[in-house]
Amino acid sequence: MKKNILYVGLIIMFILAICLLKKENINEEKNKKEGSDYLKLNGVVIEKNDSYLSIQDNKNIIYTLKYETNFKLGDALSIKYLGNLNKDTELQSISIKKITKQNNENNSKLPSNFQDNGIFQKYYNKAYNLLKKMTLDEKIAQILLVRYPDENQKEILNHYNFGGYLFYEKDLKDKTEKEVKEMISTLQSNSKIPILTAVDEEGGKVVRVSSNKNLVAEKFKSSRELYLEGGFNLIKKDTLYKSEILNNLGINLNLAPVVDVSTNEQDYIYERTLGEDVHKTSIYAKTVIAASKKNNVSYALKHFPGYGNNSNTHTGIAVDSRTYDDIINNNLPPFESGIKVGAEIVLISHNIIMSLDNNNPASISKSIHNLLRNKLNFSGIIITDDLYMQAVNKIPDIYIKAILSGNDMLITTNYLDTINALKDAINNQKINESIIDKMAFRVLSWKYYKKLLV
Repeated sequence: MKKNILYVGLIIMFILAICLLKKENINEEKNKKEGSDYLKLNGVVIEKNDSYLSIQDNKNIIYTLKYETNFKLGDALSIKYLGNLNKDTELQSISIKKITKQNNENNSKLPSNFQDNGIFQKYYNKAYNLLKKMTLDEKIAQILLVRYPDENQKEILNHYNFGGYLFYEKDLKDKTEKEVKEMISTLQSNSKIPILTAVDEEGGKVVRVSSNKNLVAEKFKSSRELYLEGGFNLIKKDTLYKSEILNNLGINLNLAPVVDVSTNEQDYIYERTLGEDVHKTSIYAKTVIAASKKNNVSYALKHFPGYGNNSNTHTGIAVDSRTYDDIINNNLPPFESGIKVGAEIVLISHNIIMSLDNNNPASISKSIHNLLRNKLNFSGIIITDDLYMQAVNKIPDIYIKAILSGNDMLITTNYLDTINALKDAINNQKINESIIDKMAFRVLSWKYYKKLLV
């Protein structure tokens, strides 16, 4: 009798064991199936509040996620999620399964979120090694392109070591070639890190160097004048000649060409454009950028994502009501064309593009920066238009917003206000020093690429 009870007990235990094993296998298969559906997003926290978390990935795309968190600014996170990311915009609607804080990486190695396989990647290690030796003040200064001060320019630069100076017509007025070359050479020798020396030499309505007959016999013609006179061949020759003039003077950055599409003479921007359709404007962008690569002068595509028929942002707010499809199909192609042949820098407008972001000017819109990074695959430098312009200079925390939206450099007239605002933001934990590190790192990488640094 006892033996029978023992056998029955063993049989029951055996059956239970089999059932448990089957259940574990079923759960394991279920977990594998579910696990295969989860995707991973890695990034660094750049902004947060009680309900939302914004991270920037290694491609410099910014994602805002609805998530209550106690993570800190600067934390590197790995996020498991379900759903689809829209890399062309900011706010995401994915379902988050788990967020894990990643271990701090070895300080001697290039952080993974700096590695984007971009246009300057050959110089990333050099740039990072230099970055590690810099103070916070030096890193903040490096991301600023400062309008040339009216006085004490050399002393100010020697103290702050800006990323660069931007020269206007008045700064070059009546100077001889020798005087300009000496001025720029003196500036370079008084900066710890070689500076960007920039002008807006568009030709036509906007000229800086060629407004001075001591430097150029005649003002550079507008892109439209050149096109009507000799087509794209003449535009290429003009770019090569212009670059030669600028390079000889020591100027290494031209905030041109204007690749906005405008065919209406009533548009504010028309006089500064090619004045032709999107196809010809795309050829124009490609022609100028390809020609510019033959010299040491970098050219900037502007004004992303296309100016349209908007009013002057120097004097007030401009609201763009064009449709999303219109912008994608009729305004982005010239930028894409220039990027494909090696554009190093894109300048963002201050227009409010309603179909892309109805709350923020383009220069401080995460979604518009994402569009440039993702849809156009741009890995170079994004720079704001001057933050002193009236379209944006009354916006609260404008410098902080410019940092958090994905720019690499800021054009500023009030450099002291900018520096103080960014230092206060770091001290008050509105931004983390890590985002300044990444911006300065990218500017340094560009300077190595340009052979300003060796």
